[in-house]
Amino acid sequence: MAGEGYTNVQVGVDYYPEHWDESMWEPDVKLMKESGVRVVRVAEFAWSRLEPSEGDFEFGWLDRAIDLFHKYGLQVVIGTPTATPPRWVTRTYPDVLPVFADGRIYHEGVRGHRCYNSVSLRKFGSRIIERLAGHYSSHPAVIGWQTDNEFSMLDCCCDRCNKDFRDWVRAKYGTLQHLNQEWGTVVWSGEYSDWFEVTVPYGGSPHQNPSLLLDYQRFQWESCIAFQRSQVEILRRVCPEHFITHNFHSYPQRLNMHGLAEDLDVAAFDYYPNPSPQKQATAPYSGALSLDLTRGIKRRNFWIMEQLSGPPGCWFPMWRTPYPGLIRAYAWQAIARGADTVVHFRWRSAAAGAEQFWHGLIDHSNVPGRRFAEFAQLCGEVNGLASLLEGTEVVSRAAILYSHEQQAALRIQPQAEGMDYYENIKLYHRALTRLGISCDVIDWRQPLEGYRLVIAPSLYLHDEEASQSLEACAEAGGTVILTNRSGVKNMNNICVMQPLPGFFSRAAGVSVEEYDPVGSENHLLVDRESMLYECSQWCDILRPEGAEPIAWYGDDFFAGAPAVTVNRFGSGRVYYIGTHAGEDYWLKLLHDIALDAELVLFPGLPDGVQAFTRTGEAGDLLFLLNLTRTAQTVGLDKHYRSALTGTRLSGPVELGPYAVEILMTES
Repeated sequence: MAGEGYTNVQVGVDYYPEHWDESMWEPDVKLMKESGVRVVRVAEFAWSRLEPSEGDFEFGWLDRAIDLFHKYGLQVVIGTPTATPPRWVTRTYPDVLPVFADGRIYHEGVRGHRCYNSVSLRKFGSRIIERLAGHYSSHPAVIGWQTDNEFSMLDCCCDRCNKDFRDWVRAKYGTLQHLNQEWGTVVWSGEYSDWFEVTVPYGGSPHQNPSLLLDYQRFQWESCIAFQRSQVEILRRVCPEHFITHNFHSYPQRLNMHGLAEDLDVAAFDYYPNPSPQKQATAPYSGALSLDLTRGIKRRNFWIMEQLSGPPGCWFPMWRTPYPGLIRAYAWQAIARGADTVVHFRWRSAAAGAEQFWHGLIDHSNVPGRRFAEFAQLCGEVNGLASLLEGTEVVSRAAILYSHEQQAALRIQPQAEGMDYYENIKLYHRALTRLGISCDVIDWRQPLEGYRLVIAPSLYLHDEEASQSLEACAEAGGTVILTNRSGVKNMNNICVMQPLPGFFSRAAGVSVEEYDPVGSENHLLVDRESMLYECSQWCDILRPEGAEPIAWYGDDFFAGAPAVTVNRFGSGRVYYIGTHAGEDYWLKLLHDIALDAELVLFPGLPDGVQAFTRTGEAGDLLFLLNLTRTAQTVGLDKHYRSALTGTRLSGPVELGPYAVEILMTES
């Protein structure tokens, strides 16, 4: 892989030399070195300092900063600065600015004010990247690049996007007749008679043709991919030895992250677990999902490009400050889940700008305090265990399939009150995490070989390829779990005229006689042991066609009707869950499935305590993390030695608030 050092297990910081007087730089860098920092990200928002006026390039200040990092042995990742076009660009070339559907302009002054299809942005963005890449291609401190910053969906409706979308649609469908057929535009007299009638969805009402809305999102995804690719091509050509990444953020993302990642060497994520006490029950689990999803983007280890360092505050009132131990524990959680590098945002809280109160490791006082001491402890631990962690990875035999297309289609047409694609995935993943079952979260089109359990939530859009992939997994001995709202539509967002769950009926051995979108109402689910559970959101009334019912509805007019079935298919099994069962049902179901599928479990984990394993040639490293403010006790079924302290451990282990243990099996 390109980029010396990109797979090193290390800790870093985000630093903005342009924000501070130059007299502060060397003391900062010296303290970074002393605290154990190994890598620094710079310059992702610095376009106005790198090119203060058109064609006037001033890299001297960045040269001096990067030379300082090199002097103290720190590696550098440079961000391409296209997320913040300077005012000379937006003033002279206003096509750079995105336009909302109602005609309002996304003005400069914050960040992200750039249309991915803007001709001017491509021109001037490529030029500054080419200059930066050429200037730093041989600098010994520079190891890699981050493209832009936190890509997001812009839903731009500028003239250029309108033209490009029309061209995109024409290339996809070829003729107006085919387009009208595939989008079903006969409804509400929406048929197109001329290509110039095809436009981006300007609005008036949000309830427009769902096929148009989905394809418009696909167009936006491809626009962002093409925009990033224009940068990657320059960096690959000019800096072939450097790695390239991008920092995804704030899941669920509306973007096609998997498409964007195809051009990257490594995925990265900006991780800000909420430290507030009221989030203590949920933050560790939603965070674990975010980390598993990031690892699944490239199906390999990843980076954290921004990690919580203090109370965030900018887009919302400030959160609580991190409780003692939280910064260290959540950084170790990221490493346990496959992060090779954890870069903390930011070195020092900003004195100016909108993010003044998105706190860094050092406060505005400029006096390192408790949080900084905890960060330095983390750096020392990671550096001390780097050789042990090197080459290790997370190996999972369970997977959850994630699809940005399903998420988009279900947002375009919400199916029931309280029904949310990503929130439901959170529940399934939380149950797996509480059971100590390692889980990959991967794109729904990825190969499934090697997985013993695959959860495929709400495959609302589907085709033969999707059904055949899951059938092959089951035939080979795997266990597949399908959920309600599967097999509803084709890939153009048109309802399929066949019994649900569409093509998945073959493997599921079941069909849906009727459904009831019960929304937030709670209903009863009864299993084979007559145990009662709650369910909500949706109730598929099932007709087994070879499958065996294993749970039934306990109330309403469909009381006694099958709600959950299992079907033997090839050497494996396919479960169909027709409702949204509560977490207690998922815990029981997945526990039983895990035993049958011979998945590794870690039974008896207290709430908020997580067990993750990284595997390498030398064996396994078991991470035990207490991500709560209260002491917890964890039982061990083997003899271990602590990699942190060398202590031998067995039986019950006491974990204090936000305590971390990293264990090696004793021979």
